[in-house]
Amino acid sequence: MPTRRATIHDVAAAAGVSVATVSKAVNGRYGVAEGTAQRVLAEVERLGYASSLVASSMRARQTGVIGVLVPDFEPFTAEILKGVSAGLAGSPYDVLAYAGVRHHASAGWEKRSLQRLSGTLIDAAIMVTPTVIAPSAEIPIVAVDPHTGHGDLPTVESDSFGGAVEATRYLVELGHRRIGFLAGRPDLRSAKLREAGYRQALTDAGIDFDPRLVEVGRYEPEAAGDAARTLLGGARPTAVFAANDLSALAVLGVAAELGLRVPEDLSVVGFDDIPEASRRLPALTTVRQPMHRLGRIAAELAMALMAGETPAQTSILLPTRLVPRATTAAVPAA
Repeated sequence: MPTRRATIHDVAAAAGVSVATVSKAVNGRYGVAEGTAQRVLAEVERLGYASSLVASSMRARQTGVIGVLVPDFEPFTAEILKGVSAGLAGSPYDVLAYAGVRHHASAGWEKRSLQRLSGTLIDAAIMVTPTVIAPSAEIPIVAVDPHTGHGDLPTVESDSFGGAVEATRYLVELGHRRIGFLAGRPDLRSAKLREAGYRQALTDAGIDFDPRLVEVGRYEPEAAGDAARTLLGGARPTAVFAANDLSALAVLGVAAELGLRVPEDLSVVGFDDIPEASRRLPALTTVRQPMHRLGRIAAELAMALMAGETPAQTSILLPTRLVPRATTAAVPAA
């Protein structure tokens, strides 16, 4: 039969002290006599309690783990995780993926997650699409695709503005003049930059911006579906640029509901190039951002910060590239 893992209560009983004293001893806190602390730590070793991740971190002050904190697990964050894992290959660090799913819809999920994990489970955090960062965090933090006001936090992100300009310009070159935009989360810099890029491309082409052709999908499939129904239910555009692929896929679903053919009746462009973009039929035209590379660079920055180094560059912007596929075509005849 498997041996039961020792608990803090077992250590307390074996050492003849309270659970609170065990906690103080393994944390190195004041209020425990040196002899008592040594007796507790000896029992920790003897019982194997030190083999648990939390106990080891309490004693050594390090866990050898870098946490990747996300608001939810979805295709974009999954690709970032793959990149982080690749970036840590061959290093002494493991990865802990943590999603604050109970609180991700509200600002501040990052603080709650950091409070739970930092100092006991992780030595550094890579936060994906964070909105609020605790300025007094006890561990190094790197942000991927951050909110609008990230302060001096090291960041890694893709060229959202340039990618949006390229996507919208491509639709203009196909002859489209009524181009809708499905915006992302208003609190994220990437969403603001993608809308700015969309507007810039319209201005460059001499097309007046029409606010009736803009809806907010918040990077979420359900919200994007509702926004797409509004966008396509009236005097619909001939093309839609969605701020991420999940939103673009929602547009394709609504177009099918309405009996619109893609790309004959409606062209659709996304942003990200998640695996689902190329697998569906018709395959989605999209702006590819280097998600794996974002994760790898974030991991490298985190390791440098943990080593006490000052990275030469702490705000890193990576290029994007348009990938034309089957959801775009020349504007349909009147």
